[in-house]
Amino acid sequence: MADSPNCDLKYLSPLQLFERVTEQGEKVRALKAGKAPKDEIDAAVRMLLSLKLSYKTTTGQDYQAGLPPRDLVLINNGTTKEEDEDFVDPWTVQTSNAKGVDYDKLIVRFGSSKIDTDLINRIERAIGQKPHRFLRRGIFFSHRDMDQILDAYENKKSFYLYTGRGPSSQAMHVGHLIPFIFTKWLQEVFDVPLVIQLTDDEKYLWKDLTTEKAYEYARENAKDIIACGFDINKTFIFSDLDYLGTSTGFYRNIVKVQKHVTFNQVKGIFGFTDSDCIGKISFPAIQAAPSFSSSFPQIFNGKENIQCLIPCAIDQDPYFRMTRDVAPRIGQPKPALLHSVFFPALQGAQTKMSASDPNSSIFLTDTPKQIKTKINKHAFSGGRDTIEEHRKYGGNCDVDVSFMYLTFFLEDDDRLEQLKQAYTSGELLTGELKKVLIETLQPLIAAHQERRKQVTDEMVKQFMTPRKLAFEF
Repeated sequence: MADSPNCDLKYLSPLQLFERVTEQGEKVRALKAGKAPKDEIDAAVRMLLSLKLSYKTTTGQDYQAGLPPRDLVLINNGTTKEEDEDFVDPWTVQTSNAKGVDYDKLIVRFGSSKIDTDLINRIERAIGQKPHRFLRRGIFFSHRDMDQILDAYENKKSFYLYTGRGPSSQAMHVGHLIPFIFTKWLQEVFDVPLVIQLTDDEKYLWKDLTTEKAYEYARENAKDIIACGFDINKTFIFSDLDYLGTSTGFYRNIVKVQKHVTFNQVKGIFGFTDSDCIGKISFPAIQAAPSFSSSFPQIFNGKENIQCLIPCAIDQDPYFRMTRDVAPRIGQPKPALLHSVFFPALQGAQTKMSASDPNSSIFLTDTPKQIKTKINKHAFSGGRDTIEEHRKYGGNCDVDVSFMYLTFFLEDDDRLEQLKQAYTSGELLTGELKKVLIETLQPLIAAHQERRKQVTDEMVKQFMTPRKLAFEF
């Protein structure tokens, strides 16, 4: 596609154009390195110049390798008011829309691909079972190169999973479980290794924490992650503060990424300023490194050609767009990604959950009574002001947080659809919908707490010890 002069460039987003230019540049370099015929090289160069011109026309700026259009994303939700725009970066998610972020526009802006029915059906055929509810319901809604992962799997080639957690507090909330619930399912259905990065170094750099406290949070969060049910023989959990000093492969990949990304590029991608500490500027390379199998020589026997699949929330995509840009230049495969929507705060999808606000979400340490009180008192309602109005006009599931939470955690599709119909028609009242959510979350959290009690310090140590897993490479 990238070298086709007939492709209609005017319909591409700035980021898609950027990726086309990058791919074409890689092709030109490969042709020159392979001493291809002159006319073939000349045609590829002409296409590259044409793409660069289109990029400049669209963005008003010259193409710079490794510096995509700014990733602090503003998405207009069909209005002209600035306050009605969505704002997304790796640290901040803001929207004034009670329905939440406009994910279709975010896909266009980020240049990713929508997870459509065809892809979901292909996943179902590959694994021979019903896809996870997160796929069925569009909770994981966007991807990069998932088709390549399926190609590899269907051809009996291995891949591995990588996800992570920034340990900013001792207690995790239910929203933090989303990537781990889905990653556990992926690991089970595809039977592949998993690495989980705990970015305690990042939290030390960004938060008012000591290194000791950040590491303590990492170990506590590891217990919650282990309690999700990961297989110790197939999973390696690591703290950056620990692992970076012990793995030559990991640090070498960090250095390679650092050499190929300039200060101007990370400023453009992440919005860093001249007053930010140099640790922040270099951190993106640390989050990039687990995307390469050679960062884990004990697992992959030093092999560098094993592709990585990263399930994560869409706000983490800027890190991996940078990684995907660098990967070919350091001889590594580009990681593939699966993006999830954001988990809404109790107060509504337009507000952000905060570990410092105990009422913004349901925490994994909450008692059944706390869960009930929080939902009844704080969960934003899509119901009407009076029972009479609600019976007449019905509720709005698009903005009702209790229904949103049930979309994440209620397994039964038919039951979820019944609740939607009943609430929309006015048959089901807000209090009754909240009661369904309470009865769904209370046993789920209680079961998690029971599993966490079984996780010992010794078990955490075993998960976090660099070692060979139950796979041959």
